[in-house]
Amino acid sequence: MVLHTSPFPCCCLSILHRLSWALICPFYWLVDRLVASWIPTTNEKCQRGSLCWALRFIFTTPIYLALCTLSIPSAIFGFLLWNPLQLCRRPYIYSRLEDKSQASGTILLNEWKASGPGKSFCFGTANVCLLPECMARVNNLSNTQDRAKEIGQRIRNGASRPQIKIYIDSPTNTSISAASFSSLASPQGSDGPNKAVNVGIKRTTSMEYKGDNGSPNNSEENRNPKSGGDFHDVEDNACIIRIGGEDGQLSDPEADGTGDCQMETPPENKAESQKGQTPNHKAKEGDAGSLDSYTASRESLVKVRIGESTTDQSSVNNKLLHKTSTLKKTSLRKKKHTDEIFDHEISAFFPANLDFLCLQEVFDKRAAGKLKDQLHQYFEYILYDVGIYGCCCPCEILSSSCPCKILNSGLLFASRYPVMDAVYHCYPNGGGTDAFSSKGALFVKVQVGSTPQDQRIVGYISCTHLQAEGEDSTIRCEQLNQLQDWLADFRKSTSSSSTANPEELVAFDVLCGDFNFDNCSSNDKLVQQHSLFTHYKDPCRVGPGEDKPWAIGTFLKQDRLHDEEVGTPDNLQKALESEEGRKEYIDYPTSKSHPSNQKVLVKGNGRRIDYMLYSEEGLYLEWKVEVEEFSFITQLAGLTDHLPVAMRLMVNTGEEEV
Repeated sequence: MVLHTSPFPCCCLSILHRLSWALICPFYWLVDRLVASWIPTTNEKCQRGSLCWALRFIFTTPIYLALCTLSIPSAIFGFLLWNPLQLCRRPYIYSRLEDKSQASGTILLNEWKASGPGKSFCFGTANVCLLPECMARVNNLSNTQDRAKEIGQRIRNGASRPQIKIYIDSPTNTSISAASFSSLASPQGSDGPNKAVNVGIKRTTSMEYKGDNGSPNNSEENRNPKSGGDFHDVEDNACIIRIGGEDGQLSDPEADGTGDCQMETPPENKAESQKGQTPNHKAKEGDAGSLDSYTASRESLVKVRIGESTTDQSSVNNKLLHKTSTLKKTSLRKKKHTDEIFDHEISAFFPANLDFLCLQEVFDKRAAGKLKDQLHQYFEYILYDVGIYGCCCPCEILSSSCPCKILNSGLLFASRYPVMDAVYHCYPNGGGTDAFSSKGALFVKVQVGSTPQDQRIVGYISCTHLQAEGEDSTIRCEQLNQLQDWLADFRKSTSSSSTANPEELVAFDVLCGDFNFDNCSSNDKLVQQHSLFTHYKDPCRVGPGEDKPWAIGTFLKQDRLHDEEVGTPDNLQKALESEEGRKEYIDYPTSKSHPSNQKVLVKGNGRRIDYMLYSEEGLYLEWKVEVEEFSFITQLAGLTDHLPVAMRLMVNTGEEEV
């Protein structure tokens, strides 16, 4: 399948589209600003009584109204030109970064040959609420363009952190502390894989680490064998810290026959961190920085540093005693529910080495462009501006709930691996305000490796956004039926293999997105029992109507988004780790048997409407997939009303490690 790199098949249509949009844009922008001025956020409501706010409102409203009136004729002419062009428009735009040195995520990749026990892949999904300004303010969010840039920066800051595995040898704890969600280090300078580090560990913040290990200077160093091995071996050469015994002793590199592992933040990143701070910004505990800053959050992380001089082992051990106890407490907190075989946590960062990202509600086109530019500094392949626009042709009006689509689907897909095929479908039964957007599903096929016999190793990822929660759940049930059919059709149409002579080996099949229903509300019983959940597994789900005890809601209370207690990733993480905090800041399901004015909380830890599912059906022969890690992420605190979720899957090939 040919991937569409431009929205129209020829440049003439693209020029006409730009011309038509230039005529519409002034009216569109002025109406957006006019309506937005009438919808204050909670922060602005505190200023409504002030003279400054009153004067601004009194003077700007007549100006916007006058300019809107003047721009109506050109907008009408532009719409008459713009609407028929949408019949020729392609359903998405495929963007590939030609200069791979600009994407830090590409230098971490290593071609998978399906040798050894298996390989892990990390998936993330988030509803980022990048709506036109007036619609975003309904959700108590503002500054859509600035938020788009900041969201992209925070995601790549979290994802570009190299993964560290911390092993703790203890009689009472034999698990591996998976520090990929909360650790910072750079594996440059290691002489080989699995390095034990004989150095001191200090707590640091993301203000000191930017994660831009894809800069030209760093790329050249990674290519130099003398400075740390092959360019593509970074992911496999993840630094491993071993804390042995009951006294928290670090393993001795001389005894183990291992070398040093440099863990220093690049100087240019430190300079950029200082440059990113606005003049009026004052750093404080748990601060995430301003919208214009490059910082992500101030969560304390593990960072390993080495000096040329020798380090006193006793001082190192004393420092590690406290660190070891902290790590043990974290591991015990993770393993509180001992029936789980994978790690789960509330993290202030996106997972390190994030491979695939699915976003919803990227509706604003200018914001989508800014977000794409930021994500391209980590992800090489991006699908954006997904959906259809304009009025339907006459034959479709009878079957469509709304003949005009003002907004696209809001879906965006980013990948570190090459995209092979992509298909988009629009739900035809959207109701209410959703009828004016082309909400649907995006299906993507990616290549993640190849065998020595030149067989492609592929994976399937699907992203969707269902009907908004305020409408009847029967609409969402019908959409799930359509989604199941589309999933089967996409697998069938893109498969080039047969059982006897397989040309492709399927490694995983993942479905994620904003489903707009939870697994605990009595109002959603119909969709909770849908057959989709028999084909795709939900790591957070016990069964219909019951979530696992550690699963938390992903839909935040919109009127509390800007509270100081949850305004930063660290603060939001701390608040959600307690039951009181979850009840305070997460929207909870209510009982159907009580009146709407009597809100009665039901079981669960909040409304979990953002899902990450995986299927074990249709994989290659004896290959199995297992969940390694699952996290609820607070790194986008203050920027959206949803919690992103991430999942790391291990694809087990059944072979023994050599």
